[in-house]
Amino acid sequence: MIFSGSMLLPVAVGGLYGDGELEAFLVGFAVTLATGFMAWAPTRHVRRELKIRDGFLVVVLFWMVLSLFGAIPLWLAVRPDMSFTEATFESVSGLTTTGATVLVGLDTLPHAILFWRVLLHWMGGMGIIVLAVAVLPMLGVGGMQLYRAETPGPIKDSKLTPRIRETAKALWYLYVSLTIISAFLFWVAGTSVFDAVGNAFSSIATGGFANHDLSLGYHGSAAIELVAIISMLAGSVSFGMHFMVWRNADPGIYWRDSETRTFILMIAAATAISTLVLMVAGTYVGLDDALIKSLFQVLSIGTTTGFTTTDYSVWPSFLPMFLLLGGFVGGCAGSTTGGMKVVRSILLAKQGVREISRLVHPNAEIPIKMGEKVIPDRVVQAVWGFFAVYVSVFGLMFLILLSTGLSEITAFSAVAATINNIGPGLGEVSSNMASIPAAGKWTLCLSMLLGRLEVFTLLVIMTPAFWRR
Repeated sequence: MIFSGSMLLPVAVGGLYGDGELEAFLVGFAVTLATGFMAWAPTRHVRRELKIRDGFLVVVLFWMVLSLFGAIPLWLAVRPDMSFTEATFESVSGLTTTGATVLVGLDTLPHAILFWRVLLHWMGGMGIIVLAVAVLPMLGVGGMQLYRAETPGPIKDSKLTPRIRETAKALWYLYVSLTIISAFLFWVAGTSVFDAVGNAFSSIATGGFANHDLSLGYHGSAAIELVAIISMLAGSVSFGMHFMVWRNADPGIYWRDSETRTFILMIAAATAISTLVLMVAGTYVGLDDALIKSLFQVLSIGTTTGFTTTDYSVWPSFLPMFLLLGGFVGGCAGSTTGGMKVVRSILLAKQGVREISRLVHPNAEIPIKMGEKVIPDRVVQAVWGFFAVYVSVFGLMFLILLSTGLSEITAFSAVAATINNIGPGLGEVSSNMASIPAAGKWTLCLSMLLGRLEVFTLLVIMTPAFWRR
């Protein structure tokens, strides 16, 4: 019922610009509201504490059900003319902040449609469930189970404030504040108000939907690219870290955190490599041009945002695959990014080094540390379990896409771009995914949901043990 209210915002935007498609959103609002009311009315007096399995189920159903209802306005709209499969793909891509699109001709679409796409990004960015956590306690329903199931990253039990409701509110205050600052900077840099809001919604949510076919390259402005870089960085760092910096008024906390520091160093190293290759290949003449293009694209793919200012898929040598593989790592845990997260990559690397050391010293007790904190073996085992399932799911979806007739590079990059919530891929999906067959689109919808819910959250409800009393 709350989600239905978001469909009235595009109605207001469409009315302001006067270019149509209001009826599609009004019908979508009515259908979503009525369905929500019918589900709520019989149980409105029930007060019962949620258990862990309830939290997982509610999270998964929220993402699946709201993605389907979010597709209604896109399906009913005259412009664009989309099938139900295409509308669902676009809605899932928006709500999971993937940014992969099946649309072309964005510059000619109604403002209401364009605004709905980035609004889905913005709502999905911090997580609809985190918003719900701020509301559910007022209804007598515990929220910590939902928070554990939704928050990205392997370490999920830490709360910023003693009460989960206050934690959710703190996260959303930060999220809204950063979005407002980002929109203001985009406007100052030279975009229209509409583009400023859309770009802010997409960049803080690390989503990647843009209002133009050329993405941010449409503006042709280094200042706008710089604002996008700042916004993507803000969205890719843990919001818990943002909260601590704000509460202590100490920006040095970012650098003292081992995950954030590693993330910044990885971006810097990847940018240096990309700049060097572009300069040697002569793709760009000036160092400043090569540097800004490299930094923007490395950050865009590395944070799983997916904005483009140039077609990186035609960059020389190994760079296109290098950037795509960088998206597997993603940003920091507790951010709006996709991918496996930097902290998992650190733990996997440290565990690998530990196993090599054990070959030399088989009886040694070698702890794994993050900063000064010793990481329990249970967490390390969970990370390895995640990685194993992640690779298995990736391989299965890759084979399914190959079976639909796609080339190896297209199928591989399409799965990589969706399960990591990046957006653009390589080959036939470098600009959009309109050419993917219907069966492939539904497979990629599942891939996007798996990526956003970090695989386990979705797979756990498919196990017999989950349903056993």
